[in-house]
Amino acid sequence: MIIRKSRSAKLFVNGTKTLEDVINDSFAITREASVRVLNMRHYDVQIVGGLVLNDGRIAEMKTGEGKTLVATLPVVLNAILGKGVHVVTVNDYLAKRDSEEMGILYNTLGLSVWFVTHDQNKENKKDAYTKDVVYATNNELGFDYLRDNMVTKKEDKAQSKLFFAIIDEVDSILVDEARTPLIISMPDNEPTSKYAKFAAIAKLLKSPLDYKIDEKQKAATLTEEWIEKIEKNWKKCRPTIVCKFNAVWKETRDA
Repeated sequence: MIIRKSRSAKLFVNGTKTLEDVINDSFAITREASVRVLNMRHYDVQIVGGLVLNDGRIAEMKTGEGKTLVATLPVVLNAILGKGVHVVTVNDYLAKRDSEEMGILYNTLGLSVWFVTHDQNKENKKDAYTKDVVYATNNELGFDYLRDNMVTKKEDKAQSKLFFAIIDEVDSILVDEARTPLIISMPDNEPTSKYAKFAAIAKLLKSPLDYKIDEKQKAATLTEEWIEKIEKNWKKCRPTIVCKFNAVWKETRDA
């Protein structure tokens, strides 16, 4: 009966109705299913929390007030569209634990669920991202997004559509950890000879004509005048050895 109701809600949304039209039915079905399979009933205040999360706002809850259970309400509602829902956690342990504990509820409602961790290979991740509900850490989601933007073929991407996400510990993820950028790189096929050439140029720089030093910030910055001159003369130079560059360098400095 519960699965049939859940499928009916999905058909309504895929037909003429919107999520707002079925939100009452979806929350009620999720609440009843939770009682039957998890022996946990959403309190009225948790229903309010689910409504807040569904609106894309922050619901402040203390440890032990049932954040994991609250999240199931908007997760089920948005997952019935079949576009995928991501639940973002702070570590791999929580991603795996919550997906397994709440997965019983999601499976009862006819939804597929899995988790993504850093030790999974690409094929496992690709399969996980096809599920209706995906639990993963913010770092893993971020790095997978960056990796997907580095592939040359669409079929090599791991992530599927990015539609709706709920973030646990939002202050930590979107404020504290967001201060540290995610950096990813690929092997460079360009010749390393350029490093030697520019290292030779660096030895010829003189302050303050070519660069300025900020003692407070402990940084050195090239002057705009020098950058313009060297950009104009670099094509003439194309040096293979340092001494060949010296002539152009002298011409640049004297200009």
